[in-house]
Amino acid sequence: MHLSQAMLGDGPVGIVRLGTTAHALRGGATIYDLALNAVSHGRTMREEIMAHGMEREALDLPALLEAGKMALPVTHPDPAHMFLTGTGLTHLGSAATRDSMHVAAQATDATDSMKMFRMGIEGGKPDTLPGVQPEWFWKGTGAGAVAPGAPLVSPAFALDGGEEPEVAGIYIIAPDGVPVRIGWALSNEFSDHAMERINYLYLAHSKIRPCSFGPEILVGELPAHVEGTSRIRRAGKVLWEKPFLSGEANMSHSFANLEHHQFKYGLFRQPGDLHVHMFGTATLSVADGITTEPGDVFEIESPAFGLPLVNPLAAAPDDGVAEVRAL
Repeated sequence: MHLSQAMLGDGPVGIVRLGTTAHALRGGATIYDLALNAVSHGRTMREEIMAHGMEREALDLPALLEAGKMALPVTHPDPAHMFLTGTGLTHLGSAATRDSMHVAAQATDATDSMKMFRMGIEGGKPDTLPGVQPEWFWKGTGAGAVAPGAPLVSPAFALDGGEEPEVAGIYIIAPDGVPVRIGWALSNEFSDHAMERINYLYLAHSKIRPCSFGPEILVGELPAHVEGTSRIRRAGKVLWEKPFLSGEANMSHSFANLEHHQFKYGLFRQPGDLHVHMFGTATLSVADGITTEPGDVFEIESPAFGLPLVNPLAAAPDDGVAEVRAL
């Protein structure tokens, strides 16, 4: 079962896809509404959908995507209560990719990236939680979440705007403060790799960029082995393309361990909040020497998730120096 949203009126409307058939939720309900009701009623998402009901008319999701009407698959009514976060160096092979960006004067195996990766290999999949904590980063609130098909806008001060094809977990916090996973989605954890390359301590700056996820949420268990393709088109032609792997079989951490280290903080267990947590990648075009340009189009696809995630790259105008006004 897959969940999505489209702009079918004044705002986003939740959509349920069972197999190849998609229908809007009855009464124009959103996926956030559905998830909140499921939690309140003690039901699974499937049970809540059956209780809520769907419209009879079938929808053509590819046509809606082509028309630019697909929205983010879930949003919070107040974007400030939707958190965008992620973990890195979680995938087998991710250390080599990151290490190529952080060439140190000492031996390769002494870099912080390699140390963090080895910690995950040794303690990221413990028999009993908690295991070793991963690299963690903050991207922002729902204000930085970009709908499928919409541009990922790189700020004028950015040195680079590069894709990161990842699997994201989508969560809502129940009234008792317990995180509840709605499902899984493709995400483009868009980052500034050139800035990060200057010094690893610039990682925090490099991650404060927009991101996109969806168009669909996979409900249920994520396959242990996920295969996908990340691609960049320039002027309609493929500039770069590479497969990516995800799922626990291809990771140095278990999802349970990564989720523990996200939600061990009370700040991230506030009732009603939404969380989109991106679990990392080992595939980056920048590692192959690609420099992106405004107008390039990022495409991320994987059969398990349905529709592909496609976003063009754009550049924001220069706002100049950020000035602070005293009251």
